[in-house]
Amino acid sequence: MHLSERPPRILILAGEVSGDDHGARVVDATRAIRPEIEWVGTGGARLAAAGVEIWAGLDRLAVMGFAEVVRDLGFFRALERRVVAALDARCVDLVLLVDYPGFNLRIARRARERGIPVLYYIAPQVWAWKPHRARRLARDADRIAVILPFEAPIFEAEGGDVEFVGHPLVEAPRRGGVAGLPSDASGPAGSVSTPLRADLGVGEETPLLALLPGSRVHEVERHLPPFVEAARRAVRSHPGLVPVIGVAPGIETGRFAGTGLRTTPRVRELLDTARAALVKSGTSTLEATIAGVPLVTAWRSSPLTWWLARRLVRVEHVALPNLILDRRVVPELLQSEVTGERLAAALDPLLSGGREREAIVGGLAEVRAKLGGPGAARRVATIALELLEKVELRGRRGER
Repeated sequence: MHLSERPPRILILAGEVSGDDHGARVVDATRAIRPEIEWVGTGGARLAAAGVEIWAGLDRLAVMGFAEVVRDLGFFRALERRVVAALDARCVDLVLLVDYPGFNLRIARRARERGIPVLYYIAPQVWAWKPHRARRLARDADRIAVILPFEAPIFEAEGGDVEFVGHPLVEAPRRGGVAGLPSDASGPAGSVSTPLRADLGVGEETPLLALLPGSRVHEVERHLPPFVEAARRAVRSHPGLVPVIGVAPGIETGRFAGTGLRTTPRVRELLDTARAALVKSGTSTLEATIAGVPLVTAWRSSPLTWWLARRLVRVEHVALPNLILDRRVVPELLQSEVTGERLAAALDPLLSGGREREAIVGGLAEVRAKLGGPGAARRVATIALELLEKVELRGRRGER
């Protein structure tokens, strides 16, 4: 069916919890301007709630690491065939790809070969590894919307049409300033009275330690034991400290029952009120940065993934705050370093206070200033509509 005979349709492909959230914000911003647009694709509950017809959910899509992806090759090949069939049938007018480069870069090429415009939002981390992807994406995407300030020049150098739209986490509502303090509050970080504290049964003066072991099941399995051990050590060194596990969407709370620790799905509120945080490396490190809570970041993978990463990754830092400032702002521990003892030792000065904590808080403020202002989803929606209008204009010219 020709575009003139049906509503415009956008294919959006997200494969992780963060992409589901950021993609849904773009859908909402686009619908506010053109509600008649139809949406199909992959994602989770947020995109489904935004009105996207979901072809595959995060329960199958949210895998990470070389070894983990190999197990599900059959599923991904079948999904790619379905997407390509939709492109061949010309039943989508624009492809909006959200992060998830292992799959989405393949779809970008397929769409370009068929003359269907591509907008790539949250570009692959070509600055970390696989630099050839920058050239590949610049060739296959009509527009690239990046969320880290140092990414735009990389794609521009390869001839890409790229725009820094700001980081989507900046526009998420927060309780206030550094370490959860509202702008009119006073007192030590971690002493803010919130509904979360009432739910947890702790007073406003009780210091909280936020534990974020990951947003995927295999991440939680690898990070939870050393995180829990580190928390117990921290409690022995800092009596009165209450560790709280932040439960990511899609992770069952029952997984944490054996830890004996409190849990909450209200992760942003937890970060806003915590004294310090222990965070699995990834997007959550920027959530902690925006909250202004001093953090230690950790990353542990399968032996195969770690072996390959050591040979392929080209950056000096892993934690995003450290990458953005190109210096060590927060402590980061990797693979064999991720033990309860070493994590607790890294957390200790953050919980105790003093110059090291102050230096980290100051560094996080620098990072926040580089992330741009609110409105990333609106900017991406504007780009999407510009591309769609070009498609519609070509269609009208063809009719004449």
